[in-house]
Amino acid sequence: MPPEKPEDRDLSPYTGYTRAHWEAAADALLAAVEPYAIEGGALYQLPGGRASSSGGLSDGLEGYARTLLLAAFRRDGGTLERYAEGLAAGTAGIWPRVEDHGQPLVEAASIALALRLTRPLLWDRLDDGVRQRAADWLGDALTAEPWPCNWELFPVTVGGFLQEIGHEPEASRAAIDRGLERVEEWYVGDGWYTDGEIRAFDYYNGWAMHLYPVLHAWLAEDTRLLDLYAGRLSRHLEDYARLFGSDGAPMHQGRSLTYRFATAAPLWLGALTGRTPLSPGETRRLASGALRYFLDRGAVDGRGLLTLGWHGPDEALLQAYSGPASPYWASKGFVGLLLPPDHEVWTAREQPGPTDRADAVTPVAPPNWLLQSTTSDGLVRLHNHGSEDARYDPYYTRLAYSTATEPSAAYDNSVIVGGDPSRTGIEPLGVGEGWAASRHTAGAGAKVTSVVLARGAVEVRAHLVTGAPPGTSVRLTGWSPKPDTRAELLPVLALDDDLTGTMADAPTLFVALARLTGEPDPLPLRETVTVEAYPDGELRLRWSAGGPEVRVRLDAFGVEVDVRRGAGAGWDG
Repeated sequence: MPPEKPEDRDLSPYTGYTRAHWEAAADALLAAVEPYAIEGGALYQLPGGRASSSGGLSDGLEGYARTLLLAAFRRDGGTLERYAEGLAAGTAGIWPRVEDHGQPLVEAASIALALRLTRPLLWDRLDDGVRQRAADWLGDALTAEPWPCNWELFPVTVGGFLQEIGHEPEASRAAIDRGLERVEEWYVGDGWYTDGEIRAFDYYNGWAMHLYPVLHAWLAEDTRLLDLYAGRLSRHLEDYARLFGSDGAPMHQGRSLTYRFATAAPLWLGALTGRTPLSPGETRRLASGALRYFLDRGAVDGRGLLTLGWHGPDEALLQAYSGPASPYWASKGFVGLLLPPDHEVWTAREQPGPTDRADAVTPVAPPNWLLQSTTSDGLVRLHNHGSEDARYDPYYTRLAYSTATEPSAAYDNSVIVGGDPSRTGIEPLGVGEGWAASRHTAGAGAKVTSVVLARGAVEVRAHLVTGAPPGTSVRLTGWSPKPDTRAELLPVLALDDDLTGTMADAPTLFVALARLTGEPDPLPLRETVTVEAYPDGELRLRWSAGGPEVRVRLDAFGVEVDVRRGAGAGWDG
């Protein structure tokens, strides 16, 4: 439920939210979990009926650590006192040890960051014995082996705090250097990281890969590191700001989506460090839009608890590591409360975000994505031609995602070869003005070379299938519609009205028109673009209403795209 505060549509014309709404939301979330504290406040055993793969004890620690982080951003002395009691109890033998590849390593990072942020209010007021026990418990994180992904930043975060208080300074320094060094291997440029060695691109870029190094540099007052990491964050935000719909919805893609408005964390972080391409009013509009989007749609249940899901409970988007308290990584979205009430990010009038301002089709080179947004309906669509998980995952490996839809069990946005919808081994083939392309391994041993071309809300999707036996069925699927949206998919080449075709004796090109829109009465899809498609892999497009002409060639080795603009710009031959 939304905070019980009056809206301020003068200061915040898009969301109505002010700092008071963020404070009220934080207070309500913290008050709601208090009845579930056990073992002297060391564990928070939240209801939910589902334990994570780490077990109930670890889940209870998770409840403590993630809500402590929220209390640290809120900086309320009375609430922090409650968590001080839990720290004393937890380090007296209740908490599980931090070990290699264990969930307590994740939670140790939240505890260390919270202690560092609130040191005068919490840490400095603890008894010496509690401080020593807590430092010893956290110290195991310095040498614990993390999983090779964003987990590498957890020892960095713990090391930053322990170094500050003078506990094992050499080991702390070594943990910081080691983690930052490993993560550096996954920086791919223009503000983007992969989440480990695989091409996994999602919100972990914002709420982990940027958040922890930037906060560490900021808290350490390390100008060199801050220039490096906050500079990358600023570049990332140029793309990141385009992932939010006009209703505040973040893009429905990737894992750990139950963290919900943790998506606001990098937005606030840019304002906190002064390294952001966004104006103060745009920052608050996007962040408050995300918070309000979820609070208005049932993310919090009748007890005031965050549920395991997106809007309400939804097990379809959970992972094995998701436990009852996992959603409280949403606490990261409250990092903006570190900014004082008189900071311009709180006092400036909200300004429109990218989706509010103009239609756009934006190539994002590092993940090989194409972002397509329209102001008429406020939707953002993400065409994925470069991100995947280590296995087939509907939240990573579909061809497209949006702020209004979610991956369906019917394999939306897929190329289904021989009845097999899998898409693995995605190889990016480039992005450019209005297009993105990739190649992947599909069913029946086939290879699929794909290109999407987009303008407004319209898409031309072309797939050249090779390596499948003649007669193998190939079916294309499009968007799975949701209320207030309309999804269309029309055949252009080698497909029947059910969007199904068959392989010929040679590589076969399949082409369709697609559209996802919230407009009630859009122009007929076939009137938006003229497509001349040739079985040899060539396409010629003429967008309506003065749009460009585009020629595309697909073959087993790649994709070539030429764009021509201006009256009479045709193709010879």
